[in-house]
Amino acid sequence: MEFNDSIKQFSERVEGLKGTISTEEGTKMSLIVPLFQLLGYDVFNPTEFCPEYVADVGIKKGEKVDYAILESGKPVILIECKSCTDSLDKHSSQLFRYFGTTSAKFGILTNGITYRFYTDLEESNKMDLVPFLEVDILNLKDSAISELKKFCKGNFDRDKIFSTAEELKYSSMIKRVLSKQLEDPSDEFVRFIISDIYEGQKNQKVIEKFSPIVKKSFSGMINEIVNQKISSALTPEDVADPEPDEQTDVPASKIITTADELEAYYIIRGMLCEVADVNDIVHRDTESYFGILYKNNNRKPICRINLDTKNKQLLIPDENKKFERIYIDSLNDLYKYKKQLIDVVKRYMK
Repeated sequence: MEFNDSIKQFSERVEGLKGTISTEEGTKMSLIVPLFQLLGYDVFNPTEFCPEYVADVGIKKGEKVDYAILESGKPVILIECKSCTDSLDKHSSQLFRYFGTTSAKFGILTNGITYRFYTDLEESNKMDLVPFLEVDILNLKDSAISELKKFCKGNFDRDKIFSTAEELKYSSMIKRVLSKQLEDPSDEFVRFIISDIYEGQKNQKVIEKFSPIVKKSFSGMINEIVNQKISSALTPEDVADPEPDEQTDVPASKIITTADELEAYYIIRGMLCEVADVNDIVHRDTESYFGILYKNNNRKPICRINLDTKNKQLLIPDENKKFERIYIDSLNDLYKYKKQLIDVVKRYMK
């Protein structure tokens, strides 16, 4: 079974079990250890997945972290566990103390539902107070699954994960700040927004006047962007070289273009803008696949995408227009095939 399918199945299992567990030990055995087993670790081998790992702190001896993942006898990941009934917000200090006394590069704080991943971006050998990644097992997103997959035993690359941790950490923080400001703009945020459009004194009365306007404007702007993208995606483009469609026409009502398909289209169009006019990169949805064409010509397919099945697929035509089937874990994987997609378009441009 593919990892994506396995982790989603595991998510359903956690949903069913969480209401029956009330202790930390039960959380470990029923929710946490099985996840690391799913990630490929031998949880019954203490030389690989060590329970009660000793992490002496200062003059305190015998301090133990719940689990440590070891490589060549040395810890690379520390795991501190809490009950699934506990919030994690007040429990990072314990992991913080352990982190600085070992060679581990990553720390995980979890209650079996939420997993917070920490490292030492700000100061070497000192765990950051803010996690660079947070995964909610009950609300799995494709991006989170892709990051979690990097912690599989067969994929684990300490340096590679660390190199991308900073961007993950700060992009998550920026999203949270923007989301909060869009929901309830602070005085400082409103003052910043109106600094270029209002010349008068920006006192509290003015801030209170503009606050609901700023909130409404941002909400309207987001709606306009979404509607514009949907409208653009659904507007038929001029057919430069019409050909009989290989696919039998079906009523439009049976074809539903999903947000993921449109996102895939924009990713691919963005990659191909280096060699082609973006207006020549056209999508066409069918019942069996989502197609991307060059100049809206059925005889010039750039690729086909199938996101409706459990195993997401990207199909790229070769020089004989025979499609190579590629399985992808998430839309981010599309970037790996940029060169192949560009080569396809270049063939049509000759």
